[in-house]
Amino acid sequence: MSTTTPEPAPAGAEERRSWTPLVGLFLAQVLMSFNVAALPVSLGGMVDDFGVPPTSASTTIVMYGLAVAALVMTGAKLGQRIGWLLAFRIVVALFAASAVLMIVSPSIGWAIAGQALAGASAAIIVPALVALIAENYRGPQQATAIGSLGSARAVSGMTAFFLGGALGTLVGWRPVFGVVLALAVTVFVFSFKLRADRGDPGITIDAVAALLIGAAIVALTLGFNNLNGWGILVASPGAPFDVAGVSPAPLLVVLGVVLGQTFFWWTRRRARAGRVPLVDLSVLRRPSERAAVYAMFVVVALEAALNFTVPLYIQIVQGRTPFDTSLAMIPFNLTVFVTATLVVRFYKTYPPRTIGVFGFTLTTVALAWLSLVVTNNWETLPTILGLIVFGVGQGALVTLVFNVLVTAAPKRLAGDVGSIRGTTQNLASAVGTALAGALLVTVLGITVGRAVIEHPDLPPSLVAQVDLDQVNFVSNDDLRSVLAGTTADAAQVDAAVALNEQARLDTLRLGLLILAGVSATAILPASRLPRYRPDEIPDPSRDRDPEPA
Repeated sequence: MSTTTPEPAPAGAEERRSWTPLVGLFLAQVLMSFNVAALPVSLGGMVDDFGVPPTSASTTIVMYGLAVAALVMTGAKLGQRIGWLLAFRIVVALFAASAVLMIVSPSIGWAIAGQALAGASAAIIVPALVALIAENYRGPQQATAIGSLGSARAVSGMTAFFLGGALGTLVGWRPVFGVVLALAVTVFVFSFKLRADRGDPGITIDAVAALLIGAAIVALTLGFNNLNGWGILVASPGAPFDVAGVSPAPLLVVLGVVLGQTFFWWTRRRARAGRVPLVDLSVLRRPSERAAVYAMFVVVALEAALNFTVPLYIQIVQGRTPFDTSLAMIPFNLTVFVTATLVVRFYKTYPPRTIGVFGFTLTTVALAWLSLVVTNNWETLPTILGLIVFGVGQGALVTLVFNVLVTAAPKRLAGDVGSIRGTTQNLASAVGTALAGALLVTVLGITVGRAVIEHPDLPPSLVAQVDLDQVNFVSNDDLRSVLAGTTADAAQVDAAVALNEQARLDTLRLGLLILAGVSATAILPASRLPRYRPDEIPDPSRDRDPEPA
């Protein structure tokens, strides 16, 4: 009786695994991105439901990003300690609970708390996605799985604006988060298809570093988010306190920068002592990797600013429905999705450096173009063209910079790459939203103040009856209601409404032009991205010596 011995698998061959586990990971990215994209669409509904100004409702967006950015590095170490799969299931369940809070919230405070819980959960989901992909897939399958996260983010944004707009118009903003709840339940079910991993109880969490980075991000985000309410330099009456007349907002920004520098100093000191740091900074050793992080911050901040600005103008200023918002944003979100999915086809032909410079050039040109052509009608061909061009650059950059970081890092640092990605993206989203709100309200106040003084039909006696120190974005109907309580006659009301419309449009155009300037600042750093030859495949397991310039 003879036996046949199976031949060994060829060297370098990788076991192909089912794509079913990736469905759960893909939907987990959709879950987080859908939640974030649903918030701007829900701004109008929350403003009406809770009776708060738009800037207060936007705090839900800031709070989510703040929680993720402040806790993601700690979350990465916690996932390594208790096991990525167990941690993943726990926080997905908590994300479902946050959706329930949003659905039943009786006040804006409850909604903010719901997004704080969602952000804390995402702080572990973000690095878990990278670590679980590394655990479940190898070789080309792993590269495909990593690329899917970029397309998941894009498609969820498009879906959230369309579905959220439809639900917000026909039913209300709360059912939008019923979709978030359903996604969380689905992800939890699919998590049982993932390959289990073991945690390492020996891993310690650097509490000092965790406190430093958490405090730094909280200070930065609160500072930026309250520049308008507390004062850009001089403390306003709404500031909780002042230091020699100086607003606490810029002081918090400075404190955040100092704490961030202290975090990097402490982390390097701990690594030199041979102890496990909160995050391995070797993933940022090369200039190309640092350039990728900077590029990621700028491109996500620009996206967040645009996603805040457009719904603000359509829903609050123009008084239109959430569905109108979704229709206006479809060209942008659809373009981002298509570009994020297809840009990987160009990686074999063009190096990351070329794609990065081209992408930021597109976003800069698109924002400058929009500042020239935008009107109160978002359906014009020039406006749609500008959104499409911006979406092409945005989609290419979001996928590119993440792939640069992942392909340059060995598997053992997958969680660290995920935590840096999460910190950068969510801090950028919070800062982008906060700065957009502060910038637009500040410019609007200056524009309205100057226009009112110069307008011949608005006498000082009438202006004195309106508090111009609290200028914010209001619809024409709301403005007419305010003026109804003054001595303004019909002609003066019409003049004030026309002034308000022009001031808002001028503010929008100037804001877009400033965003174009921010985008332009990233073109030069993008030239520091890697310039792999078309046939070169980076080997993450190689020694991480600094690459030549």
